Amino acid sequence: MRKLQIDHEFPSRTWWRSGGQALWDAISDGAGGVVVEDDLAASWLEQASRLPGWSDGHEYAPHPIACLPVGADDADLE
Repeated sequence: MRKLQIDHEFPSRTWWRSGGQALWDAISDGAGGVVVEDDLAASWLEQASRLPGWSDGHEYAPHPIACLPVGADDADLE
């Protein structure tokens, strides 16, 4: 399981305006984070990375969506 979440330190809005918002809403129902199976996370990230602006962030926040391992505190997102 992986947690996909919005990286609020990502500075660019290009990805969100280039189809990223619709892609995010399709998987998250507008929430700030979502827990998904590893295969779904990989597939979604592959599609997300094809949109303009995906890599427009800084070194500490390179992408608009972060992918993290699921921890015990994420159980409420499932």
